[in-house]
Amino acid sequence: MATATDAPVSEPVPAPARRRRSWRRLPVVHQLRQSVGLQRGMLVTGLVLTAIFVLTAIFAPLLAPYGFGQLRDADGLFGAQQSPSGGHLLGTTVGGYDVLSRTIYGTRTALAVIVVAVVLSLTIGVLLGLVSGYFGGWLDRVLVVVCDAVYAFPSLLLAILMGIAISGGQSSLWGGILAAAISITVVFIPQYFRVVRAEVVRIKAEPFVESARVIGAGHRRIMGRHVLRNATRTLPLIVTLNMSEAILTLAALGFLGFGIQPTSGAEWGFDLNKSLADVTSGIWWTAVFPGAAIVLTVLGFTLVGESLNDLADPRLRTRRRAPDQEPEGLAEVAVVPGGALTAPGGLRGLEPLGGEQ
Repeated sequence: MATATDAPVSEPVPAPARRRRSWRRLPVVHQLRQSVGLQRGMLVTGLVLTAIFVLTAIFAPLLAPYGFGQLRDADGLFGAQQSPSGGHLLGTTVGGYDVLSRTIYGTRTALAVIVVAVVLSLTIGVLLGLVSGYFGGWLDRVLVVVCDAVYAFPSLLLAILMGIAISGGQSSLWGGILAAAISITVVFIPQYFRVVRAEVVRIKAEPFVESARVIGAGHRRIMGRHVLRNATRTLPLIVTLNMSEAILTLAALGFLGFGIQPTSGAEWGFDLNKSLADVTSGIWWTAVFPGAAIVLTVLGFTLVGESLNDLADPRLRTRRRAPDQEPEGLAEVAVVPGGALTAPGGLRGLEPLGGEQ
């Protein structure tokens, strides 16, 4: 006689399989497996350029032959505007600094500004958009007007004004990084605010939010557990694009003379500014390599952002080609579980005997 203990018990999924599935569902890994053709090539190229940028910034002291502000070694002064040679692979600047070392150390400054600017703008923009879209009323109207005014203001001019107000135009390494990051943060906040607010206004009218209110959930719980998770799904795409914009804004501030002192840190825009006079004299190496670093870094972040945007939009996503396999005959298509139409001769075998209709 069968007992309750004789019932079949489903076996648990092995831990390695669960880990493998969770690893494949990671944001960038999932999009990489989903992409094909040109989209995959763009995404892989962007990821490689971004990885080179990050690794160079982390291991800059090990990769750079000299310090970013070093002017001499055991043999004496480097000399200004020295052409590329064995001692200086990319030559020296007009100030006597090693071009390769300053280009490598410039990645650390750019990465620090990106991290600080994105974290600050993401945190402030998401919180303001969440509160504004959820509660509405006069607070929503005031925040919308303020953010629209900031968004309509020229971003570079606003960053210059903020840089002057914060650091007086020039400062030390961390002072310049914070000044540039805060300047970029002010520009980025309206973007996150507008996106999050629009999603919150849509989500708060959904039935699951009304159900949470009915069972007595408070505003903090609804906003944190139900609204916020669904309102921030598109933010990774905006973050990648804003990273490239942050590098361009930082380079523009340094090029215009509102960046970091050369003795405090390396910055690509400042080096480009000092190399303007060299270009007309045929000294090309002082401008080419910092400019190439800006272009390649911005290209890497832009390719990643555009690829993720295409993959998130079903209208732009490239689909995999289906296998070129067709059933051998319509008569072999299964119509019941475990069965198939297998009459001899295909469909002709199903005709009535004697040709009767």
